[in-house]
Amino acid sequence: MGALFWLNWIAFLSVTAYSIYLFIYVVKTRIAYIKLGKKTEFDHDIKQRLKKIGVNVFGQKKLLKDKKSGFIHVVFFYGFILVQFGAIDFIWKGLVPTSHLPLGSLYPGFKFFQEIVTLFILVAVIGAFYRRYIEKLARLKRGIYAGLVLIFIGGLMLSVLFGNAMSLIWHQEPVTWTEPVASGIAMAFSWMSPQAGAVSFFIAWWVHLILLLAFLVYVPQSKHAHLIAGPANVYLSESDEGKKLSTIDFEDETQETFGVGKIDEFTDLQLVDLYACVECGRCTNMCPASGTGKALSPMHIMTKLRDHLTNYGAAVTSKQPWVPTYAFAGTMGNKLAKAAIGKGVKEAAATVDYHPSMIGEIITEEELWACTTCRNCEDQCPVMNNHVSHILDMRRYLVLTEGKVNPDAQRAMQNIERQGNPWGLNRKEKEIWREAREDVYVPTVKERKKAGEEFEYLLWVGSMGAFDNRSQKIALAFAKLLNEAKVQFAILGNKEKNSGDTPRRLGNEFLFQELAAANIKEFEKHQIKKIVTIDPHAYNLFKNEYPDLGFQAEVYHHTELLYQLIQAGRLKPKFNVEERITFHDSCYLGRYNEVYDPPREILKAIPGITLVEMDRNRENGMCCGAGGGLMWMEEDVGQRVNVARTEQALEVNPSIISSGCPYCLTMLSDGTKAKEVEDDVSTYDIAELLEKSVCGNHEKVS
Repeated sequence: MGALFWLNWIAFLSVTAYSIYLFIYVVKTRIAYIKLGKKTEFDHDIKQRLKKIGVNVFGQKKLLKDKKSGFIHVVFFYGFILVQFGAIDFIWKGLVPTSHLPLGSLYPGFKFFQEIVTLFILVAVIGAFYRRYIEKLARLKRGIYAGLVLIFIGGLMLSVLFGNAMSLIWHQEPVTWTEPVASGIAMAFSWMSPQAGAVSFFIAWWVHLILLLAFLVYVPQSKHAHLIAGPANVYLSESDEGKKLSTIDFEDETQETFGVGKIDEFTDLQLVDLYACVECGRCTNMCPASGTGKALSPMHIMTKLRDHLTNYGAAVTSKQPWVPTYAFAGTMGNKLAKAAIGKGVKEAAATVDYHPSMIGEIITEEELWACTTCRNCEDQCPVMNNHVSHILDMRRYLVLTEGKVNPDAQRAMQNIERQGNPWGLNRKEKEIWREAREDVYVPTVKERKKAGEEFEYLLWVGSMGAFDNRSQKIALAFAKLLNEAKVQFAILGNKEKNSGDTPRRLGNEFLFQELAAANIKEFEKHQIKKIVTIDPHAYNLFKNEYPDLGFQAEVYHHTELLYQLIQAGRLKPKFNVEERITFHDSCYLGRYNEVYDPPREILKAIPGITLVEMDRNRENGMCCGAGGGLMWMEEDVGQRVNVARTEQALEVNPSIISSGCPYCLTMLSDGTKAKEVEDDVSTYDIAELLEKSVCGNHEKVS
């Protein structure tokens, strides 16, 4: 037994050392690939970042949005952490027979706890198998590779249970309550001799060890790299990530292109996203474009870019991505890495035969133009991936560098550039809307100053509120309520340019910055400190993106200000509005800025209203289809997003569909017409409903 004992030790050390070497090698290659991206500045707010780790990694907050899958993952996550102590004890027993972890009187309880955890994990394995292969959850991939981790985990749990049972037979120990499963297995094999038990133990022991080490090597070169990259990505993500886009420095003369046209033009933090992807499909499952038959799948954007980065990284660093290298010599990545050996990064990038066009061959233009920028994907992502920034950075490249723009989008941006609005209407008519109602007082800043009057808020009307007939009624209703509450406000009138949201989301960063600079100049000229707007897109820009260009102010969405006025008693809803209402959350108000309660509280304050929620509401609410500049583009693939959202609203049998966004209201109004229910189901903004209750105006406006 002495020679076998030392042989076992030598084999153990050799296999373990080799596996750890392979693991470290793969992790280092992925880090090398990530470092090919542009370096980003990083603030070290450790307290806030650790809080995110606590909430999203250890708290599993986003995973639990799907209760069933979330619970299974929680069992895997905590079970796999806890069961490692049992694995150490099991390996200890094979290296030092008749010994175990030195836990003293706690050891019996430790063994019992480990068996319970092991059983929970096995149940979770069965649950995960059922969800993927029996229930066939649409968002989950199937096939051997998708289920390989279940084989690893199931094999690890079964081998340790069987091994512990064989240990009882080998050492002729009595069955015990501390190891109920192992004892049951031992009883079933009680006919075995101690020698046979010893042989069986070491077979189970080596199966467990090989599975454990193979899993260790497998993790960083599979989708399960998220076990490493996921927590890192959560820690590294910025608190406002996703709410705003990065600003391009057009004064930087070293830039030859704008946007991202090559994988190494993403930032290093954006590249971490790619390896953090869990491939859980939650993002794609909630994506309005994917759900209505468009080409876009946020998950596939991540995985295709990840695979492209792996091949590109191999080609320019000569580090082979797949190990053991002899087993994966035929893979593209390993071939590219071998061809690059001995060459510098620039030389390898130029000479190695790997030059696919990232936009066109890896990611199609159709995918990029399908995104509504709603961030439902990001809200669902358990590792806090920022899909929208990747998509819009590639859009920027198409528009700014290659000059490729959807014709409808191009027309809208040309109109904005020439006349300050997407329709190309005369910019000098931007304040005419206020003449539609004689009972509403809407002064311009110029008129206020001429009269020697002060004002507290600048009302940003936006293109929709100023030029769209339906949205003008929203602006007028809100202005009427401000009059009733005696709030002093003013508008810029014809001096108000487009906020810049549409061109920025369509990829025209240059036009956005031009518009923003002009707006900021006007704001500063009039010393604007507070802005209120009916447009969530402008709200998000002023609140989250204009500060990067040097302007900051208190920014309010009209529902926020109206709710404050109700709370202060300056607006008193008193007339009944007998309606059954469902509220649609605007993406730029909700997911971008977490404003969910004010509009609902306003509706609750209006007597007579019955508020009913759609199945997809608040942070899970579906986009209306207008975001990302798609309001101005024809939707000719699959089902129209606004119709799909309208159908969700109609499921709760409302008499009114309400929103806090003129874009959303337009899309939902079109949706009711498409479903031929416009005579039965009306569409109103929150301000219009509140005006009905405060002022007694019951005119039907839609």
